[in-house]
Amino acid sequence: MRFDLDRLPTDPVLLQKMLREMAEAMELERAELKTAKETVKAQNLTIEKLEHRLARLLRVQFGRSSEKMDIAQLRLMFEEVDTPAPANDDAPVAAKPQSARKARIRAPIPAHIPRQTTEHHPGPCAGGCGGPETTISEDVTEVLDYVPARFRVLRHVRPRIACRTCEQIRQAPAIDLPLPKVMASSAVLAHLVVSRFADHQPWYRQSVILRRQGVHIDRDVMGRWARKLAWLMAPLGERLLSYVLEAPKVHGDETPVTLLAGEDGSHTAYFWVYLRDGRSSGDMSPPAVAYRFSTGRGGEHPEAHLAGYQGYLQADGYSGYNALYRDPKTKAPRDVTEVGCWAHARRKFTDILGKTPSSIAAEAVVRIGELFAIERDIKGAPPDKRRRVRQNLARPKLAALRSWLEAQMKGLSSDSALAKACRYPLNRWAAMIRYCDDGLLEISNNLVENALRGVALGRRNWMFVGSTTGGDASALFFSLVETCKLNGIEPEAWFTDVIERIGNHPINRIDELLPWRWQALRDTAQAA
Repeated sequence: MRFDLDRLPTDPVLLQKMLREMAEAMELERAELKTAKETVKAQNLTIEKLEHRLARLLRVQFGRSSEKMDIAQLRLMFEEVDTPAPANDDAPVAAKPQSARKARIRAPIPAHIPRQTTEHHPGPCAGGCGGPETTISEDVTEVLDYVPARFRVLRHVRPRIACRTCEQIRQAPAIDLPLPKVMASSAVLAHLVVSRFADHQPWYRQSVILRRQGVHIDRDVMGRWARKLAWLMAPLGERLLSYVLEAPKVHGDETPVTLLAGEDGSHTAYFWVYLRDGRSSGDMSPPAVAYRFSTGRGGEHPEAHLAGYQGYLQADGYSGYNALYRDPKTKAPRDVTEVGCWAHARRKFTDILGKTPSSIAAEAVVRIGELFAIERDIKGAPPDKRRRVRQNLARPKLAALRSWLEAQMKGLSSDSALAKACRYPLNRWAAMIRYCDDGLLEISNNLVENALRGVALGRRNWMFVGSTTGGDASALFFSLVETCKLNGIEPEAWFTDVIERIGNHPINRIDELLPWRWQALRDTAQAA
């Protein structure tokens, strides 16, 4: 409101009225300004959240799989570095040290590959003297060759024979097929399964590949064969899970997958994975992994999978695992002890750094990276040594990290991505530092995430699971394939032999077919 100072009224009552109107207008403007500031603050926070989500999605889609960051580089990014400027433009520039390139050494062709030898004779002498010849040496060039895979038909002929003396008719019994009424050998079934669950080739792509070789097997037929085979091999999957749960420490995680639901479209289902692997702490027991499929992500699923388990469970901060640690009603502790994951905590800060520079996020990554550096030096050491080193080196760093995170929280907006990243380890601090008290435990859950890599790669190719039965079958085959990989066993050789034998194998000797036992028995037989 503007007034002409030279023409103000002289009536006091009128002047008071004008002042009241001015005060009301100023108060209204002040309220509008406050509302606008709050709106801008809320919008900025929303923009920050959306940018953070976008950065995470871009990183998942296009970023590097590794989360390792150069600690020295982070410090240079967010610390003031005073670099003296040269006195003039002619000042010599320090030569950049050149790293010596390693000489490339050609790896020899493995000795187990069959050799086919062809001798190339130089021909007769130029003068045609015809004198005696002696080979003084020879040069050998080995070239790797490829023979395309080919199919063959195994004809099992059973003649019916009649005895002219006793008039008996004899015939050998019918052969046992791996799957009843399925005219495919164990080698064919093993190849299809391994191509799908180890090489990530969907059924329709395998059908096209086989069609080029003149073999027509529809993808629906492959799916039916796989489900029948999963029913036959289900005892192995159950034995794998029970073996995993015999360990004092289990790693757990879950990953989403699209499930077709007929006319209702599709919805999100989940693969749950449980890993036993103590090699980092000097435990040479065979590693194993067990998958389970569920149509939802509720806490009742891991509770059913881990029923009766007693020991440590290392997983992320998903609330669905909470019922395993404490009774939902009484809050009393249960037999499963939670162990946190510092890789998940670090990932929240690296996601922020992927979007925008942040000195707090960079310092957090540096501090957490120092904890991982300690673990690299004690990998494979006995548990007592790992615990002793962690108590001496990691414990002080963890105490300092907690104090630093609490101090940073005081100056951050509670809804910001940076505040949420700081709260993640603080809210579950007892679980995050539990690995220091037991040398069997790991600092992170990266082992089980590596076991899930096969699902993540395959999901891009086959895209969805057709039914709950198919999901259960996929979980079984992922369990068997990944366990073979963990034990250094060629999956197709294992599947070929086990599919051939499992139909007639005694159930009370099912352990003999577990990948590591199978390999040990095979090595013993070959040595004999």
